[in-house]
Amino acid sequence: MSLLFPALAHDPDRPALRFGDRSLTYGELASAAGALAARLDGASRAAVWATPTLETAVGVVAALLAGVPAVPLNPKSGGGELAHIVADSAPDVVLAAPGTELPDALGDLRFFGIDVDASGPTRERPEPDASAPAFVVYTSGTTGPPKGAVLPRRAVTSTLDALQDAWEWTGDDVLVHGLPLFHVHGLILGILGPLRRGGSVRHLGRFSTEGVARELGSGATMLFGVPTMYHRIAEALPAEPELVKALSGARLLVSGSAALPVHDHERIAAATGRRVIERYGMTETLMNTSVRADGEARAGTVGVPLPGVSVRLVEDDGVTEIPAGDPEAVGEIQVRGPNLFTEYLNRPDATAGAFAEGGWFRTGDMAVRDPDGYVRIVGRKATDLIKSGGYKIGAGEIENALLEHPGVSEAAVTGEPDDDLGERIVAWIVPTDAEQPPAADELASHVADRLAPHKRPRVVRYLEALPRNDMGKIMKRALPRG
Repeated sequence: MSLLFPALAHDPDRPALRFGDRSLTYGELASAAGALAARLDGASRAAVWATPTLETAVGVVAALLAGVPAVPLNPKSGGGELAHIVADSAPDVVLAAPGTELPDALGDLRFFGIDVDASGPTRERPEPDASAPAFVVYTSGTTGPPKGAVLPRRAVTSTLDALQDAWEWTGDDVLVHGLPLFHVHGLILGILGPLRRGGSVRHLGRFSTEGVARELGSGATMLFGVPTMYHRIAEALPAEPELVKALSGARLLVSGSAALPVHDHERIAAATGRRVIERYGMTETLMNTSVRADGEARAGTVGVPLPGVSVRLVEDDGVTEIPAGDPEAVGEIQVRGPNLFTEYLNRPDATAGAFAEGGWFRTGDMAVRDPDGYVRIVGRKATDLIKSGGYKIGAGEIENALLEHPGVSEAAVTGEPDDDLGERIVAWIVPTDAEQPPAADELASHVADRLAPHKRPRVVRYLEALPRNDMGKIMKRALPRG
């Protein structure tokens, strides 16, 4: 029996996976993954061509059953990035659907076609140690090539079991999402999470509000999404009564991978009576905090630390801890617990630099903490912490304030050098009406009235769209220089 997925042995007729009109029960999944796992015996690592398909899910489960670390590959990656990942992770094989045409960067690897209809006896395998690597997931490189975060099996199980506690997640839950499967959000939480609980997942293939309404309206209980998806939901609600009804009946709506603007929180809650809850995690840490299903769904926060995870905020020195309760006391989040990665593959220097004394991982995310422990992330230390006029200012709260203005469709906030202030606040705006964008002084007053005068933008720049990555995160480093 797999300690990761006990339902593979106990519930053979229970629905496990559905992608469009293709599906597998737990028994069928056990047969297909077991057959592939037998072929993987002796491999050191397996690259997985991570398309949003049944094949990807079967391939990853097979690798975990075989005790072979999986390396999920983004099918949209360029040849240079793929070549770096293959050279760095040195997989023995690449797993993909039969007949898949793979890029040249993968041409020298042994190809194993994933047969989701394979059947045959599945043999018992010794369970790998909890510290054994389960995944090597590559992070986006901002100053260099992507780094491979090695995630041990205990990180996967501890995160999924902590979320079971926080979200009251059971085998009766049916999860809906349309997230990519090369990232921890869509793959580890969105596929392995339901399988560990003995529940099921319905993957939309491609996100659409119609798909969300259809699945939540026909028995699904949970929805995972990123802010871009929830923004589209909020925009669609006035014209889609079936979507309103479906969301109203959901047990849990979860957003992650970036901050969900408060404005979208409020629009969804007003239309459906359901609050979206947020959680906070990273590739290197999996999940750290979450709003609990039995707690207050407080917009603009990522909740409280998950069971087993320690969270602290520290000053610029990276050591001095900031006590909870001061809403102006911004510090870097550091975390410690069984959810952490073990190393950056082949990068001992980067691994050593990622940890503070005592095993605390330096996240690079800046936050404040409410007196009751709720964490409010204000942005990334490198791009979202603005030091202006002697104040430390988080970009996130200014972005939320700007999004409350009816003339603002999208907003990003950055800092740029200023001889007087040190840094001045710059607002990047996608106006609701491109022909009549809100004036800069109007937006500055709008922010000053809601937050404080020193948090108003000094410069406003208008764009047709903000640059975003596959997970919907705004890529501030890609914004044009002023």
